[in-house]
Formats: sequence, structure tokens, C-alpha cells
Amino acid sequence: SDDGKLSFDEFKAYFADGVLSGEELHELFHTIDTHNADNLDTEELCDYFSKHLGEYENVLSVLENLNITILKAMDKTKKDYQEASNLEQFVTRFLLKETLNQLQSLQSSLECAMETTEEQTRQERKDPTKPAVLSIQWPEKRLGRRLQRNNITFYKCLSFIFSKGWIEEDSQWVIQINRLQKLIDRLEKKDLKIEPLEEEVLEENARSHIMIVQHQMSVVEEKVEEFRLALKQYVESASAQGGCLHVSIQKLPSNFCFIVYEFWENSNAWKSHLQMNYSKAFQRSNVDFLETPELITTLLVPGKY
Repeated sequence: SDDGKLSFDEFKAYFADGVLSGEELHELFHTIDTHNADNLDTEELCDYFSKHLGEYENVLSVLENLNITILKAMDKTKKDYQEASNLEQFVTRFLLKETLNQLQSLQSSLECAMETTEEQTRQERKDPTKPAVLSIQWPEKRLGRRLQRNNITFYKCLSFIFSKGWIEEDSQWVIQINRLQKLIDRLEKKDLKIEPLEEEVLEENARSHIMIVQHQMSVVEEKVEEFRLALKQYVESASAQGGCLHVSIQKLPSNFCFIVYEFWENSNAWKSHLQMNYSKAFQRSNVDFLETPELITTLLVPGKY
């Protein structure tokens, strides 16, 4: 009821996970209710969960900092995007998508951990049925948008547990999260907009194209750790080059296949990079690390797009 306290019904609606029984939830409620007031205030919740955080104290702290960092980045994106050059806008769009992919990957790992612990608990209790997990329903959200709903719920929970009351910035906090949600909505739509064919006349020696390079590498299983170390050194060196715009790494889940995407200002910058010692050393090491020869694909993309 937004009064800074939780009744048992409110506590049960939010914290019930379908595993603990009603009696166990009631017992937990009274364990946390050290004031014996039949409701829980933020101080009691903070005291209880603080004693059980363990390694998750650092995790929650990092997530809070991550959320603040993302919101700052979104705010700067909103201010600077329209005035940015075509190349800068392209890089911004790519980084937004890459950030989203990383967050979804992290979410998948957490969901897997949750499902595993719930399944283990059900087996211990000899209850094969999947519990009905209570969740807060957010209107006007697509069912597939679990990431955004979970983040909003999660940060509201943090605000409730670790503060001494609902802070005044909470409404602004939600507004910022909604801004991020709208940006992600636009990314998810993936509408393809093709402009009418135009003939573009390039100036002599104009650097108008971005070079995108894809490296696909199948690594010998016994050599994966050595390969990771060599790849890390290679990426760090390549990223430090003046003509390098971005480097991204993906690992396919089904096998030991790595895909590296490199974005260069132009083809000359990429060719210069190939002549560097760190690049040659990485190619030589791959002779021992890879099961099959490395597959390299290049693509020139007009900078204006």
C-alpha cells in the first residue's frame, strides 16, 4: 500500500516463490518481524537480509553501480545522438545492442541457476510438480519482455530493502528505467528501413566506408584456455590501434567455436593492423590452437549508414 511497511499479505504476494509453504512463509515473516508489530518495516528487512547476503553483497553492489552507469549512458545518448555524425550514431547503435546482448546473457545464467536450485528443492521435498510462481504483472508489456519487468521489480526491491524508506528520487528512477525500456523496444522491433536508391559520388581518397571483419575459429578443446589468453592479448592490442572502432567476441554454446567481430575506420586501417607484430603472432599461434583453418569474412559498409 506504499506506506513503507509490509503486511503479511503483501509479504506473501511478493516473496512467495512456490516452494516455501504458507506456514513457512508465515514463520519467516514473524522471524523478520523483530518488533512484533505484525508488519515489516525497511529496517527489519535490511537487518534480516544483510545477515544473509554473503557473496551477493558484492553482486548487488555491482548491479546497483551498473544500473546507474547505464542510466547515465542512456541520458548522454539522448542528448548527443541527434547531433552525432553518421559514424558515431552507427557505433552508438551497435553498443546499445551489444549491451542488451550481454545483459540478456547474464539474465539467462541467473535464470538457469534459479531453475536448478528450485528443481533441487522440489526433488528434496519429493514434489515433482512445478510450482506456480507469483509475479507482479506490469500492464502494457509484452510477455516476452521478462528482462525489463524483472529489472524494474528488482531495483524497486533493492530500494525497499536497503533504504530507510522510499526515496524521493524513486519516481525519477523509474522514469529513467522506462527510457531505457523504450530504447530496447526500438532495438527489438528490428524494422528494416531501406532508403530509395541514390547514386553517391565519393571524393578522391575519401574515407567513407567502415571495414567489418568477422573471424570464425574452431578451437581444439584441450587448447581452449591457452587460446582465450592469446585472444585476450590480441583484442587488447587491436583495440588500442587508432583506426579500430570496436572489437566484440562471441562464443557459440554448442561447441568450441569463437567469433570475433572487428570494426575498422577503413580498409587501410585494417590492412595496417594485419602487419603489426601482435596480429602476426596471434595468427601463428592459431596454427596450434585451431581444429580447422580460420574463416575470415570482410564487409565494407557505407559510413553514412
